[in-house]
Parts: sequence; structure tokens; C-alpha cells
Amino acid sequence: MFKRNRLTVPKKQKKGQSTVEYVILVAAVLTAILIFLAPNGIFHSAVNDTLGDGTDTMMNMSGRLQGSH
Repeated sequence: MFKRNRLTVPKKQKKGQSTVEYVILVAAVLTAILIFLAPNGIFHSAVNDTLGDGTDTMMNMSGRLQGSH
């Protein structure tokens, strides 16, 4: 009554990434961020300069707006 196809090879199931692999990936990204943005890191001064320029620009603009009244 039931026919079985014995000639087919069972399909291999693909496994997704495990939790351990995701933890390792997140740890690597956080390590890279800490290295690049550490107080004596590679991009620390560049980030500080950029933020400082933006802050100075906003302060200058607010001073101009305040003086125009």
C-alpha cells in the first residue's frame, strides 16, 4: 500500500550559525571599536576634531542668532 523510494539520498540539512559564532562576531566588532576609538587609538583625534568642529559651528550660529535680535 505505501511505496517507499529507497533510491533517493536523504538531503543534508544546512545548519545556521550557532550562538557561539554570533557572540564571537559581536566581540570582534566591539574590540575593533575599542581599539579605534580608545583615548590613544587611531581615530580618536579625528572623531574629537569632527565633533569639536560641529560644536563650534553650532555655538557660532547660536551667537549670530542671539546677536540679531
